[in-house]
Amino acid sequence: MRLGKFFLLIAMLLAGQMIKAQSTAPKREFRGAWIATVNGQFMGMSTDAMQQSLIDRLNVLQKAGINAIIFQVRPESDALYKSDIEPWSRFLTGTQGKPPYPMWDPMDFMIRECHKRGMEFHAWINPYRARMKAKVDFSPMHPYVRHPERFITYGGQLFYDPGLPENRQYICSIVKDIVTRYDVDAIHMDDYFYPYPVAGEEFNDHVSFARYGRGYANRDDWRRDNVNRLIKDIHETVRETKPWVKFGVSPFGIYRNAKTDSNGSATNGLQCYDDLYADVLKWIDNGWIDYNIPQLYWEMGHRAADYTTLIKWWDEHASKRPLYIGEDILRTVKHADPNHPNQHQQQAKMNLSRSLQNVQGNCMWYAEALTQNPGNYLTMLERNYYRYPALPPRSPFIDSHAPKKVKKLKPVWTMDGYMLFWTAPKAKTEMDKAVRYVVYRFAKRERVHTNDPSRIVAITPDTFLKLPYEAGKDKYTYVVTALDRLHNESGMKKKQIRL
Repeated sequence: MRLGKFFLLIAMLLAGQMIKAQSTAPKREFRGAWIATVNGQFMGMSTDAMQQSLIDRLNVLQKAGINAIIFQVRPESDALYKSDIEPWSRFLTGTQGKPPYPMWDPMDFMIRECHKRGMEFHAWINPYRARMKAKVDFSPMHPYVRHPERFITYGGQLFYDPGLPENRQYICSIVKDIVTRYDVDAIHMDDYFYPYPVAGEEFNDHVSFARYGRGYANRDDWRRDNVNRLIKDIHETVRETKPWVKFGVSPFGIYRNAKTDSNGSATNGLQCYDDLYADVLKWIDNGWIDYNIPQLYWEMGHRAADYTTLIKWWDEHASKRPLYIGEDILRTVKHADPNHPNQHQQQAKMNLSRSLQNVQGNCMWYAEALTQNPGNYLTMLERNYYRYPALPPRSPFIDSHAPKKVKKLKPVWTMDGYMLFWTAPKAKTEMDKAVRYVVYRFAKRERVHTNDPSRIVAITPDTFLKLPYEAGKDKYTYVVTALDRLHNESGMKKKQIRL
């Protein structure tokens, strides 16, 4: 009996060590970064200059361990891609409707560059915004020129009226066009639904409420239902077009305050449910979104919206779909750790997010700030938190079937050096197709298992890898697995190689 208890204790200790190891170096974790275009950082750049800027940025982000890029392609009902529906964005060329010269397609370029680096590409669209406060000379292609009656001016900006069914249909047509023509991994929307409230100004949707009120006595409930319908319609559009493409949202970080709803968080700020009419929990519970990235841009200790309070609230209430946390890099490094005043809050935030059961990663606002490495934030990711590669989380509610194993794994001497080659497995459907591969390396007498991310030497779309040959005296075991579009991983194929 005592011996049994002893072995039980040993098993518990080993399990605890394994859990700790997984939490400090998880094999699967969303590591995203937003690249905005609405801030004008690329406006008027030459084709070569913008391409080089994006390549340089992606190289830095890849080295730091980022595995997903969220790139803004539709900031003002316009396009940073070739579209027959909406005009070229002024945030690309400086003039709405003016094509880039020499001609190129930024979204297609970014998809290829991201996939080359083993990164996901999420096409970030703003659904309702049609013009920001700046004066814009609309292109004849812009929807406002053709249908001004579908729009509402508010706070100096222009918005689609969310209450009009034809606007929902139009936005879904944009989504369908992107998903059909481009190899995107996800469609992404941020926190702009109904516009942020402007003091002393009313959002004038009286006409659409009178016409399409659907029996709602309360206009707030009707507005929420308008957004619900759009979210549901977009989700169905994506699924029907390419079932492996995800649809994710990045809402404002406070769902509701506890003083408004006993189920809300102990916070005191703007509420996405009440002020933006975004019922995020309903979207999660109904499976209308495939991931959720609440923007927790505040610091630990913030009086109205404490980061710790909010991340624990989302962890508790939003577990039915993958949950990632939106991080504000500049605010994080600006504020001291409450428990360690001599250091900023990156370590405390990263450790907290990894300790929570339902948080599966983070997304950095914003990529340009990250590459500038304030407070050594990027360095800490590269040397510590993202030191080892990570696969993005799986989406078993979409598909959980892994591809078959790779075939014909063998090392070959070539003119380019000693190479490891393999053959892609056969697939009956696009969902089963292998689109990238994970290569692991294990030293002699080291146990071969694929749960340890420190043994990953490459995540690649290629079916070959150059080997680091030295004298041919040391024996290693190489393992290759296949990943499908939703990161389901196949069984392993092994090969012993002397290097």
